[in-house]
Amino acid sequence: MSDLLTGYDRGGLFDEVFASDGVVRPHYLELVRRVRDLTAGDLEHREQIRDAIFRTQGITFTVYGDDDGVERTFPLDLLPRIIPAEEWDVIERGVVQRVTALNRFLDDLYVGEQAAVHEGVVPRWLVHTAEGFRREAFGIPMPHGARCLVSGVDLVRDAQGTYRVLEDNLRNPSGISYVLENRAAMTRVLPRAFAAQRVRPVDHYGPMLLRALRSVAPPAAGDQPVAVVLTPGAYNAAYFEHAFLARQMGIELVEGRDLVVDEHVVSMRTTAGLQRVDVIYRRIDDDFLDPVVFRPDSLLGVPGLLSAARAGNVTIVNAVGNGVADDKAVYAFVPDLIRYYLGEEPVLPNVTTYLLWDPEQRAEVLDRLDELVVKPVAASGGYGLVIGPHAEDGELAALRTRIEADPRGFIAQEVVALSRHPTLVNGHIEGRHVDLRPFAIAGERVEVIPGGLTRVALRRGSLVVNSSQGGGSKDTWVLGADPAVNGG
Repeated sequence: MSDLLTGYDRGGLFDEVFASDGVVRPHYLELVRRVRDLTAGDLEHREQIRDAIFRTQGITFTVYGDDDGVERTFPLDLLPRIIPAEEWDVIERGVVQRVTALNRFLDDLYVGEQAAVHEGVVPRWLVHTAEGFRREAFGIPMPHGARCLVSGVDLVRDAQGTYRVLEDNLRNPSGISYVLENRAAMTRVLPRAFAAQRVRPVDHYGPMLLRALRSVAPPAAGDQPVAVVLTPGAYNAAYFEHAFLARQMGIELVEGRDLVVDEHVVSMRTTAGLQRVDVIYRRIDDDFLDPVVFRPDSLLGVPGLLSAARAGNVTIVNAVGNGVADDKAVYAFVPDLIRYYLGEEPVLPNVTTYLLWDPEQRAEVLDRLDELVVKPVAASGGYGLVIGPHAEDGELAALRTRIEADPRGFIAQEVVALSRHPTLVNGHIEGRHVDLRPFAIAGERVEVIPGGLTRVALRRGSLVVNSSQGGGSKDTWVLGADPAVNGG
């Protein structure tokens, strides 16, 4: 008897659900059994429920340049990704290790002795020429050294199923709101399938983040520090997430105009007068944060904010200047930073990366442009990405010219055949490439929310999973080792 998975094509790639011999992986057996009992009409009905939930909640994302409109409902595929406990243990250890090392590096760079730079673990000139490097951040401490209090580490699986780090997001990583909302929707759309699994919960993220924010408050804040979420405003692509997180934590969502600095103290305007603010979870880029220090034309930030942070009267989360560590060229040195600061071998390897300021590596890359992925070091969201095997000759020729003019501005990587996952497409199921963004919170210690955001490339054959490029997402179910673990 045929079902929605009949004729499913693995495409010769690593598939999350099916092994190379076509057998269902053990942790997917229950889900596959239930999916095979569903008809296309059943899934269409569940998609309608999902869409109604998301419309009611206002769960949207902006795709700039999209001719169909500015905002769209965030695409959630109904087939969840499942990660068994032993597999998650490796991911969690690797993310904790990586975030710990990056925090050590950033704290050493901005308030320490710059030991890794002095000893040549990462080239000084590379650090100083990174777009995210901020001299203005020197001497501004961060309690617990948690400069990356919120981190998103993008992982992919290669053809052998090995998890590799694709990049680090250490400034204002987005997407956690979709993790929580996806879970809430899936418990209503596929309640029996969810209840049958030992899925670790994610709904404690808000309290966990609030606890971490309060843990980095200045000493003068007392026992009940006041934290706020600082947003650029309703027209920002991720505004839904800013408002969502403020609600989750039960704290105020503010814009720059709602805050004032006087005598190096930050206060929030309220109907009862000014209220002191101790911690600012900012979702505004460095350049727009304080017009006195950075861009004088910025209307989004707060004049005098950095002076208040330097005086120790307010903590800015994430710390100013983190962008130096998620520069895609500095990324290549993170395994060495792990060895240097922690004395450990990386749990999660990088993708093979070529640094184009090196003449030999640049020559090899230019000779193999049609085989490699080339990325601008300071871009995000998939913008500027050129995938050699999918590019036309004219695009590669233009890329060659840009590399030769600015070799520091690009890296190249081997193409990773991202793992695939069955995905519902126009009423039937096809394989689509996926990645995973686990979120870590670093207060007194580093914690990782179980699962994270699985992003899926909805276009057939596409390796670009970014939401800003038209990708979607899946709920990510991390199974508990303890049979009693279940929740959502």
